[in-house]
Amino acid sequence: MNGDATKTARELVAKRFPDCETALLAGSVVRGEATSTSDLDLIVIDNNIMSSYRESFIEKGWPVELFVHNSSSYQEYFKSDCERGQPSLPNMVAESIVLTGHQEAEHIKKEARKLLAKGPACWTPKEAEVKRYFLTDALDDFIGTNNRTEELFIANALAEQLGEFVLRINGQWTGTSKWLVRSIKRYDKEFADQFLAAFERYYSAREKEAVIQLAEAVLHTYGGRLFDGFAQGKEGNLDERRLLD
Repeated sequence: MNGDATKTARELVAKRFPDCETALLAGSVVRGEATSTSDLDLIVIDNNIMSSYRESFIEKGWPVELFVHNSSSYQEYFKSDCERGQPSLPNMVAESIVLTGHQEAEHIKKEARKLLAKGPACWTPKEAEVKRYFLTDALDDFIGTNNRTEELFIANALAEQLGEFVLRINGQWTGTSKWLVRSIKRYDKEFADQFLAAFERYYSAREKEAVIQLAEAVLHTYGGRLFDGFAQGKEGNLDERRLLD
């Protein structure tokens, strides 16, 4: 299956981007984790294009996710991905196999690996406080709701916020959906087991206590619940008033 994927990707690049600087194939087919719904994640660096774009289509039966950049735009995406703590493009590039343009590809892959090894910028104390406040809020909503339908969506939000909080407060990359779970497993297997067991218990039996205990324990480690005294945006208004006085 992987050989067929690589062959299809190479032929596609030769047909549509014959003069590109480099082309890379990433995703589950490269990791050996392909399923019946897997697609080809194809990254092309082509300086003939003015700006980056993304395109989805079918090629010889394969769903293709095409990410086209020039030598400037991929660096902008690297930067923005790292600033939000979710290195989607650097991850794709780092894990990829080279289809064409090996010298250029190795340079870009080296950049990606360096960024990933460095990790995201640490949260400021204020950023950590804001995240702790909203995690507390999500936990309170989860504890207090009596609406079973709404509870499912609150649980989803709580899982995302709890996973992100643990990762980012510890200087780790995060992600969404399956990438969040993978990031947690990569960071701390013991915590990942607790995290997954707690939410599996909730989703299978609608028992909330394990999730609540886990979230409470995380909050306790990093200062506890936060509600009383929290303010956002107030500081600037106070500074302006002092200047006016």
